[in-house]
Amino acid sequence: MAKVAIVGTGFIGRAWAISFARAGHEATLWDKEPSAPAAALAYIEGLLPDLAKHDLLSGSTPAEIRARMHVALTLDQALVGAEHVQENTPEDVEQKREIFERLDALAAPGTILASSTSAILPSKFTKTLPGRARCMVVHPINPPYLIPAAEVVPAPWTDPEAIERTAAFLRAAGHAPIVMKREIDGFVMNRMQGALLEEAFRLVAEGYVSPEDVDVGIRDGLALRWSFMGPFETIDLNAPAGVRDYVERYEGIYTAIFPTVQWRADWAGPILDTIEADRRAKTPAEALPERQRWRDRRLMALAAHKRRAASDIGT
Repeated sequence: MAKVAIVGTGFIGRAWAISFARAGHEATLWDKEPSAPAAALAYIEGLLPDLAKHDLLSGSTPAEIRARMHVALTLDQALVGAEHVQENTPEDVEQKREIFERLDALAAPGTILASSTSAILPSKFTKTLPGRARCMVVHPINPPYLIPAAEVVPAPWTDPEAIERTAAFLRAAGHAPIVMKREIDGFVMNRMQGALLEEAFRLVAEGYVSPEDVDVGIRDGLALRWSFMGPFETIDLNAPAGVRDYVERYEGIYTAIFPTVQWRADWAGPILDTIEADRRAKTPAEALPERQRWRDRRLMALAAHKRRAASDIGT
């Protein structure tokens, strides 16, 4: 098993720590705020029993997972022997440049340096580094211990071998890497989520449907299929002869829709008041933390179900 350095131990860092420790790796946590790793471990210790209850610890006990996590007092200490570094500092390009300069100077030459950034292109903070060929983004869909997909995004100078090695490392840890061929703003997940959100805002802004009915359409409609297959497989199975048959039958529908989507709704304009009022009527602000915990418990149940289903298919 490998040693993984978790640099930055906030919401994303502690989630990665669970994922890598569950895969059998030693996870060493470091944060520029000295009290942050202890707070992260306290959160993790409270979460591990729920994961165990859903059989989501890969056969390990909470105590065994916790024993694979360690705190480093210095960044140098965290990087000793690390094969993979997962950086989770704030979404600020200058902070990314600063921490990657330190990581590149301190980590062994063969160590992969990966950022969890959800929006900053890797070329923006690795260009001048001597070891830039081993740098990339590995952006999780949070939380990574429940949602396996993770975007692997190269800079123009990232070594293809480093990308292949990282993707293999993630797969071995139970992840489903989305290996991008080159970087683009928004990567893959935010671009696809953004397209859906744009249409959702447009439909509400134009008075065609309520915010709740948009959620019904996804929650009780499209998402039921999307929980186990993607959009291309969906259309491949939605026409008798597959994807080409689907396009020949239905492309005209989308051609007619396209001219009506060539404008952006003002997300922060008056429509936000409508959407916020709808959401707060269903979930008051003070109830959001409990609803977030409910969401995570549902994700645990879904992850457990999908794991059992995959096992049944395998047998």
